[in-house]
Amino acid sequence: MNTPVEPLSAASLILLRDSVDGLEVFMIQRHRDLRFAPGATVFPGGRLDAEDSELPWRELSLPLTDDMPQRMAAIREAFEECGLLLTGGTVDTAVLDGLRSASGGTFLDRLLAAGLEPDLAALVPFARWVTPESVWRRYDTLFFLAKAPPRQTAVVDGMEAVAGFWGTPRAILAEAEAERLSLVFATRMTLLRLAACRTVRHAMEEAVRFHPLTPILPRPADTPEGPALCIPEGLGYPLTRVLLEQARLG
Repeated sequence: MNTPVEPLSAASLILLRDSVDGLEVFMIQRHRDLRFAPGATVFPGGRLDAEDSELPWRELSLPLTDDMPQRMAAIREAFEECGLLLTGGTVDTAVLDGLRSASGGTFLDRLLAAGLEPDLAALVPFARWVTPESVWRRYDTLFFLAKAPPRQTAVVDGMEAVAGFWGTPRAILAEAEAERLSLVFATRMTLLRLAACRTVRHAMEEAVRFHPLTPILPRPADTPEGPALCIPEGLGYPLTRVLLEQARLG
């Protein structure tokens, strides 16, 4: 029996906004040449970098929490992949353009040099998903909700993310059902849970209802319909069992 690969720490940022059609989320499409989840439609995010865990937190006017590295990684990854930056107040377009082209130092160094602080307090923990043990590359990912920054336009990096768009969870799920886009298992389940939320406020209330987070490790099971991937009941998900043939894991 093969020993499962140790999961890497990761973070994902689910940006939300209210619209005439209801709650919308921001999604990106991953490049088809990536090794993990090529071409998948996902929320912005990625693995933690060393700098996310070694930042000078005392320079920030925020209370320290155990998930500070994940919060920082979620904000950093979202900015790197789609150019949307969670920071206090409205950010001038020229400043954002300068940050996108800047190099050297840590992400926090560049923000502080521009007179900005990451709005870590704006992130609300929503879920913690652990990749199933059978997958060759595994992640232990914290998913955060945050209201989208005002008056910012997404600019995808063209390397990891080749497209970005807003949509309601129901519309995105319908596109996946029609095979016009592809969702990995955790993304699909997250959208199913958010589909019941009418507004940003409603989604935030849904997140708080399940604090502290229970790590979700999907496990295979034999069912009358065939092999399935299952998650525990009682964590807010309307669906807790998906046929293995319908569950994309990477």
